Amino acid sequence: MRLPRLHAALFMVLAGCAALFPVGQSLADQPAPVDDRGTIHVPAFLLPESSFLKPAGTEKEAAPSRTCPPLQKARPSEAPAIRQCERGLFQASSYYKRLRDRYAVASVQQEIGGVHTEVFVPAGGVAVRNRKRVLIDLHGGAFLGGWGINSESESVPLAALGRIKVISVDYHEAPEHTFPAASADVTAVYRQLLERYKPEDIGIYGCSAGALLAAEAITRFHEENLPLPGAVAMLSGGASYWSEGDSGYFGRAVYGDDLVFDSAGRNPYFKETPPSDASAFPVRSAAILGRFPPSLLISGTRDIALSSVVYTHSVLVARGVEAELHVWEGLGHAFFYDFDLPESRAAYQVIARFFDTHLAVEP
Repeated sequence: MRLPRLHAALFMVLAGCAALFPVGQSLADQPAPVDDRGTIHVPAFLLPESSFLKPAGTEKEAAPSRTCPPLQKARPSEAPAIRQCERGLFQASSYYKRLRDRYAVASVQQEIGGVHTEVFVPAGGVAVRNRKRVLIDLHGGAFLGGWGINSESESVPLAALGRIKVISVDYHEAPEHTFPAASADVTAVYRQLLERYKPEDIGIYGCSAGALLAAEAITRFHEENLPLPGAVAMLSGGASYWSEGDSGYFGRAVYGDDLVFDSAGRNPYFKETPPSDASAFPVRSAAILGRFPPSLLISGTRDIALSSVVYTHSVLVARGVEAELHVWEGLGHAFFYDFDLPESRAAYQVIARFFDTHLAVEP
């Protein structure tokens, strides 16, 4: 299974240009492209693949012949079987085999702090400088699924390339559970790891929903007076829900109902959570973000969560937090799940280097 190279989400600057300079017509013939409320009126147009992208070098893999029911509309009693179906298809795919062949790691299922996890260790052994370090991965999947699928795509390359132990957390999700169930799971894992590791030796990262969960976890560590980890990385997601900002509008325009989980357009994991809750959406509080450890944020210009990533970075910087922002041209949400992309390999190196720089080095 080859994940799509590009998402078709509209990009603000190109959209604005298309509205300002319609082909074959003068500006005098057009209505104002931006109305008095700041709304941009964009005609339909085609957005080809960016000319800056490098060839992936691998043909697109065929989609699996069998499919699973959608998790977005599943009842709580149906969700576990659907997740198992999705994991089975993914782990039987040639994509997964190639992932494990390219990035040699050993992994074992383990309970930590009463929470199910998978621990990844590079086949060649952990590097000497990383023997007292560990990374916590929080997988993407819209707080609905992704365990054993996205968790593999996030953990396997980083464990192998960074030569470091990675622990991926199988946190509770919707529709069976609601906020703050996942944050509680991450905190339980972190609390137990503190019995073995110094906080400055621990890094935490997540993609998409996992990026928001990483921000929620840092916030909860504060609330429970736990020492903070050495660094945090938020990948294709920030400290707000993905749908906020310009890129959220573009995502909904392109994907429509595929990104709507209930009649109110809300994710069921947050159905009991007001949008103003800074424990769930830490970007609501600049004071909370101002206490974050060194932070890495990664996105792409066609990422539906780009605005969340960029805005989170701007708040962190304004509060004096050491924060890096990397945005890849022409690529979409969680683009690094496709390990064949040259840009994905570059992203893995950025993440590994970030943690190597900011986690403590024991003598």
